[in-house]
Amino acid sequence: ISALEFLWLNFNEISVMNVKSLEGLANLTELRLQGNKLTSVPWTAFQDTPKLKILDLKHNRLDILPEHALRHLPALTYLDLSFNRLSVVSKDVFINWPLYRRAEKAWGKEGLVSNVVLALHDNPWLCDCRLKGFVEFIRTVSHPIILMNSYLICSGPTSKADKFFHETHLKRCIKPVATAAETNITLPLGQNATLTCLVNARPGSTIQWMHSLKIIRGFNATETHIDEETVTSQLVIPSLHLADRGLYTCMASNFIGNSSVNITVNLSSSKHFAPLPPPVPMLSSDDGVYIDIHIAKQTVYGITLEWHAATDNPAETWFTIHFGKYDSPKEMIYINPGINSYSVSDLLPATRYEVCVSLKQHPPRKGQCIVFVTGSDTGELEERKKLIHIIVIVCAMVLAVPASMYACTMETRFICVERCVDLWKKYRLHKEGFDSVQTASNENLCRDSRTKKRGQI
Repeated sequence: ISALEFLWLNFNEISVMNVKSLEGLANLTELRLQGNKLTSVPWTAFQDTPKLKILDLKHNRLDILPEHALRHLPALTYLDLSFNRLSVVSKDVFINWPLYRRAEKAWGKEGLVSNVVLALHDNPWLCDCRLKGFVEFIRTVSHPIILMNSYLICSGPTSKADKFFHETHLKRCIKPVATAAETNITLPLGQNATLTCLVNARPGSTIQWMHSLKIIRGFNATETHIDEETVTSQLVIPSLHLADRGLYTCMASNFIGNSSVNITVNLSSSKHFAPLPPPVPMLSSDDGVYIDIHIAKQTVYGITLEWHAATDNPAETWFTIHFGKYDSPKEMIYINPGINSYSVSDLLPATRYEVCVSLKQHPPRKGQCIVFVTGSDTGELEERKKLIHIIVIVCAMVLAVPASMYACTMETRFICVERCVDLWKKYRLHKEGFDSVQTASNENLCRDSRTKKRGQI
């Protein structure tokens, strides 16, 4: 096999190429893998084929061409990567190719050149700033590199789709810049709020909204593309309540970097709790909705509430939790569709609370409320006191045992230990004085020990 020069493995449905698959093929000059299912190639494997001149990889599924891909192909004169899934490639892949460098020098000095044929057409090229260097390389390519098809076409983005490389002018990449026209918003309790930020980035960025250092997932955020580089993101908060106030962050990021802008939301109402809304007309489909509510878990300082409601559109049904001390104004918490549990913590111990669950914008009805009393935290203190008393008594008893008892006990064996245990049980049952038990124990222990020793002698 070491003498093998030509290896054709076309249309074999090969999906994986092992890094050691070319070992022992030092004389290989032609490798054809057309029409397989390769998604990647271990380019370092070509260290074992220094004489390879032809490499055919067309009609595969390659989507990445790393910068070092051609480093171990110094003799290559034909490379076919057409009809793959390449979208972004760095120009350094070819500029750092040892053969390309040597050929450039030979062309400049001697007028001689060893042509290198490249086939890169019919790939889904994404013509944004990341492809800028490669597009410029293709537009200016000349000997020793010859393109089999020099009319490479962009597949995206939309503004450049179906355009040839030589018709495209790309800009350099920049990190996102996030701005907001309003950074401080004050609205009354219960009103809808719309937060807007403007992001300029090249290439496009990923935009996320955060509140209190947590990513927001419950509210709807929409994006509108103004142009190829500018996007407007809007976060809609329905029916503001106390928990919605605070600092919101619009954060944009791409592979270059990230940027953020803060927007503060204030409530104009000075009341700490929102009163229950007056009854409003209900939709007929919700008139007979029954909400099954129960406390799933309760501790001294909190509860976990669960509920279930049979509605026509569960994916669009919002709930309102009315929570507070019994016979006091209640705070309203709005729950997104699809959520059927809510936890409350930091409650006062031994306090009476009331919690209700209703459909959004509807007041709670009979059977939708639960009254509960939080536990007391004094029991834990009492248990600690008892434990401390027990530890003090045990320590006092241990310290009261004289050294003679320990000395005598060390000379006895297990029978002596059993004797001590029996005496201790008698002490517990008859509540005899500790000194008399100690004296009897010492005498009996020593007597048993001496008797046993005489028997052994």
